[in-house]
Amino acid sequence: MTTAARPDVGDLLRGWRQRRRLSQLDLANDAGVSARHLSFLETGRSRPSREMVLRLAEQLDVPLRERNDLLLAAGFAPAYGRRGLDSPDLAAVTRALERVLAAHEPFPALVVDRSWELVTANAGVAPLLDGAAAHLLEPPVNVLRLSLHPEGLAPRIANLAQWRAHVLHRLGREARLTGDPGLAALHRELAALPGGTDRSTPDGIAVPLRLRTGDGVLSFLSTVTTFGTAVDLTAAELSVEAFLPADDHTARVLGAR
Repeated sequence: MTTAARPDVGDLLRGWRQRRRLSQLDLANDAGVSARHLSFLETGRSRPSREMVLRLAEQLDVPLRERNDLLLAAGFAPAYGRRGLDSPDLAAVTRALERVLAAHEPFPALVVDRSWELVTANAGVAPLLDGAAAHLLEPPVNVLRLSLHPEGLAPRIANLAQWRAHVLHRLGREARLTGDPGLAALHRELAALPGGTDRSTPDGIAVPLRLRTGDGVLSFLSTVTTFGTAVDLTAAELSVEAFLPADDHTARVLGAR
């Protein structure tokens, strides 16, 4: 029986630096260390302290999950824990999410994790899912797959090519910034679905989601809220996506519901 070798912390640091398109000199200046010392860390000639790993990870804006990977590769214990949302320690987080979702009603809002899997949603989301295939609504529900799949919302999205271009660009950027192979695989899967892409500059201030319904086309602008000071992996990887009316017709229809 063989076990996979643990990646070297120097290789991981170099990979993150290159992903952020920084030179050794740029990162060294930002972190307050010499370029020579950083070079030694990346080549394995020197081993970083725990404090140095965390300092470089902060400068490189490495996600918390991958900061734990850096620490493990350097021979240290992880710094960031992961609790379930049902943990008493995350009760305040759960209450905060419930308040945010309730505050957005009657407008749709949902909570997703880093993989874009649905965690919870408010009552405003359910009417928008009419007609979606049952297999796309079985947990875990991936909201991006649900939106772009031909058996999901895609046939009802009036500006599908434009919305697809927005979703794929955003997902591709997240995959690159986090280095998450799961996000990269999801991007490949969704890019292979039909629907085309329209990368032309949209009218207005943002790309809307224009959804055909029995009340006509409803138009939404999306906003994203995250926990900016989270030090727990679960909380750090949650985000609230709210869909706000982009026109008066949408506001009236949802208000009447």
